[in-house]
Amino acid sequence: MTQADDHVIIFDTTLRDGEQALPQSLSMRQKMQIALALEELGVDVIETGFPISSRGDFESCEAIAKALKRSVPCGLARCVEKDIDAVGEALAAAERFRIHTFIATSDIHVQDKLRRSFDDVVEMAVKAVAHARSYTDDVEFSCEDAGRTPIDNLCRMVEAAIRAGATTINLPDTVGYTLPAEFSSIIATVMNRVPNIDQAVVSVHCHNDLGMATANSLSALQAGARQIECCMNGLGERAGNCSLEEVAMAIKLRSKYLGGLRTNIVSQNIARTSALVSKLCHEPVPSHKAIVGSNAFSHSSGIHQDGVLKNRETYEILTPESVGFKGNTMHMTARSGRHMIRSCLKNLGYDDSDYDLNEIYARFLKLADRKGQVFDYDLEALLFFTKLDEEDDKYHLDILNVMSGSGDTVPTATVRLRVGKRTRTESSIGNGPVDALYNCITRLTGVKCKLTSYDITANGAGMDALGQVDVTVDHEGRIFHGMGLSTDVIEASALALIHAINNIERSKSIHQKRRLTGV
Repeated sequence: MTQADDHVIIFDTTLRDGEQALPQSLSMRQKMQIALALEELGVDVIETGFPISSRGDFESCEAIAKALKRSVPCGLARCVEKDIDAVGEALAAAERFRIHTFIATSDIHVQDKLRRSFDDVVEMAVKAVAHARSYTDDVEFSCEDAGRTPIDNLCRMVEAAIRAGATTINLPDTVGYTLPAEFSSIIATVMNRVPNIDQAVVSVHCHNDLGMATANSLSALQAGARQIECCMNGLGERAGNCSLEEVAMAIKLRSKYLGGLRTNIVSQNIARTSALVSKLCHEPVPSHKAIVGSNAFSHSSGIHQDGVLKNRETYEILTPESVGFKGNTMHMTARSGRHMIRSCLKNLGYDDSDYDLNEIYARFLKLADRKGQVFDYDLEALLFFTKLDEEDDKYHLDILNVMSGSGDTVPTATVRLRVGKRTRTESSIGNGPVDALYNCITRLTGVKCKLTSYDITANGAGMDALGQVDVTVDHEGRIFHGMGLSTDVIEASALALIHAINNIERSKSIHQKRRLTGV
């Protein structure tokens, strides 16, 4: 695979290294979805799997190879002839493909895992590369645990692999042991000492055991590497691999510092691809995760919010839109300042003359201390209500009964709500107990809303832990939140939706008062 000197090849191994770290295997359909999303993201090489490992993996690699149009499919193989044959056969239908073969080169791996001499290992590598070349001229060779391999042995192995026909040489920090300056020194030494290194692309595959995967990968680029092996969301063995989204955005943002380097990644597709991988792999993205975490473009501190409101670049080195998010998030908490409250009210359509900022801010702080987080509709309510208590809610759960089961049982819910001094009762069916319950509640209230998120967490430990359900619903283009807490998660689900609907009703009441007062 040829490249320009300023082009960094992005080699994604989510379907191989990422998947092997999951508690369960991905189905062929799930792998195909991820592969096609990675291709749309602009990934150059997709490691589709380890074909020799199982019939299912072989078939997945084969199907993905047939489906890819732009990305190069790649399969992993040990330096064993049958492994290489499996990759060659699985990817044969592709117009072009890569065989990635590897063997350990560090002393501890050679002596204690392989139990061979280093001469034997070099011979195995040379034979494997030569055999792989009988299938394709795109052969990658990896020196497993290169970060702990004696430099003389590493240079010798790299030279022999290139002479045998390897076109990409991967130098992995397999156990995440090295530090950035140390790792870049290894890359630089190989670049300077191996006489035929100009005949291959130097690649790196860094693990995150010490949290250095992204830093090590970027330092390797500065030393001459031109391929980074990574995973979406940083998935992978143990602490994971270098995160695709991190290196891609670091290269894009700091291209000038990195000598004009660039990738083919379509950054606006990052958020969507991250969400897909997270969902299919059942691996939630940590809220504080760089680039794709829910808190990556959120601001809570009053000082930060004030800065961002004046100029986003004060605290945002990237725009959320540049990676596919709709915008940043300003959390209204007790840490928020007056400028944040004023800006939110302005976005809701209120002029400075419509309220006393000092009075509203004092009331906001009391509410924030009580609730933790305040939403825009809460803030708006402070303009019209002297207090915001649950006692003022329009709807209260009185009784609920839900029936569900396996087989031919149709999930059914019966709910009675208190509305003032009266009660309303309704029954409904659904695809499941929560669906039946929510159908019932929306019929009783007459509020049309679309459920946009539903999350259950255990609040405490043990069998008696409270189940906390958090929901967001879309009502006429505006998002409302609800939370319910109960030892019964079905009851917590009902309370959460009723909470959200009460917020909607309060918002309706505000708009009526607003029309009457002309505010």
